[in-house]
Amino acid sequence: MSPHSEVPDQHRVQRPGLWLPEDHRTHQQWLEKTVKHVDDNPKEFHPVVKEFQHLIETSTRVYQLVCGMYDEIPSKHPYDKDPSGKIAIRDYQHMLEVLNHLLTTAPSWSEHSHEVGLVGLPIYALFDWPMGTTSGFAFFLDPEVNAILKKVLNAWGDFLTSPESASCLDDSSSGWFGDTGRKDLTQVANLNAPEETRKPFEELFQCDPNAKYHGYKSWDHFFTREFNWEHRPVASPDDQNVLVNSCESTPYRLAHDVARREKFWIKGMPYSVLDILNFDETAEQFVGGTIYQAFLSALSYHRWHSPTSGKIVKIRHVDGTYYSEPMFEDFGGKGEKANFEGETDAQAYLSASAARALIFIEADNPAIGLMCVVQIGMSEVSSCDVTVKEGQRIEKGEQLGMFHFGGSTHCVMFRKGVKVSGFPEVGKVTTNWPVRAKLALVEG
Repeated sequence: MSPHSEVPDQHRVQRPGLWLPEDHRTHQQWLEKTVKHVDDNPKEFHPVVKEFQHLIETSTRVYQLVCGMYDEIPSKHPYDKDPSGKIAIRDYQHMLEVLNHLLTTAPSWSEHSHEVGLVGLPIYALFDWPMGTTSGFAFFLDPEVNAILKKVLNAWGDFLTSPESASCLDDSSSGWFGDTGRKDLTQVANLNAPEETRKPFEELFQCDPNAKYHGYKSWDHFFTREFNWEHRPVASPDDQNVLVNSCESTPYRLAHDVARREKFWIKGMPYSVLDILNFDETAEQFVGGTIYQAFLSALSYHRWHSPTSGKIVKIRHVDGTYYSEPMFEDFGGKGEKANFEGETDAQAYLSASAARALIFIEADNPAIGLMCVVQIGMSEVSSCDVTVKEGQRIEKGEQLGMFHFGGSTHCVMFRKGVKVSGFPEVGKVTTNWPVRAKLALVEG
């Protein structure tokens, strides 16, 4: 929620990536009900929430920042209300109470009037306004805060892999297989093809339509579902000059001659190679090279695949941050309004700051050589599970890993001198580019 641009009517806010409802009133109603439920049903804190509370209350630095970020939210419309528009969360204790509830809640669909919308980032919604303050910027960059947030998200992940989390996979109006959920899932998987030509969910994905919850044992089991692969074939499997798409994702940015080190947190968010690659010893090879970045929808397939054939030479996990977004300006008394899509809009910033996995591949094609696939988590969707190992041989289109509980964005990085062209046109391609489809062409 970056406070750097004008907000459209707060009742009609577009939500890129389908992580939050298009109609903000649906989001409003969901958060209002959630906060009311928490207030009416107090319960003991989960151990990890107690640990978070202990950090806040025993660290002068963290206490100052968490108090400051709530104090800095302007006491005027629309900030006198939280993103729900109804019930303000104005202190860390109330925040912890709501967070405690969300740890046993799966991402869900919410109803408002005749609208049903997905609330895919419940914890993000909780932090929305404070993320846009000066103290919030420091709080969500703090290493100790991010260490505890990692534990919080792991605890939430424990619930999302449990059988209890599958209850949201029913066919009720707010279930993932309800009318709206099923329609949106199949629309995205069919790449927005005309409705009369769309294939049903059961044909597209591996599942058991006759079993309870389509045979999925947990929400995460459903989220990491696999395609029936005849619907996502590998493009030109024998032509190593053809690169394939690593993730089912919408093009976000293509950049050439990328800089060694940049101020990636400023407006425009230029790429910063050293920061993206976490100062890896190979980073200098990518200075002046090419980066392609694309964004994953909440409704999409969330496994990753290799753009080329070759050898996995190195894997690096970078903890990074979980709820940091760039501070182009703070609220600051200048009358700025908040951008409801702050963290989504800040994908280039996330490439250098968020939790991520770096997978270095030595391609069989000498015209490519060493390349890097960067899988980047966003807020509560920061679990980067690499399923290959260093030294392993990989074929083009083969699985590299997956996002659990969500996913956000990814980059494919090429070294200086690698001639690669023909990428999907950013801005004109506004739907997902299919995984394992042709992404680009390498010139020998």
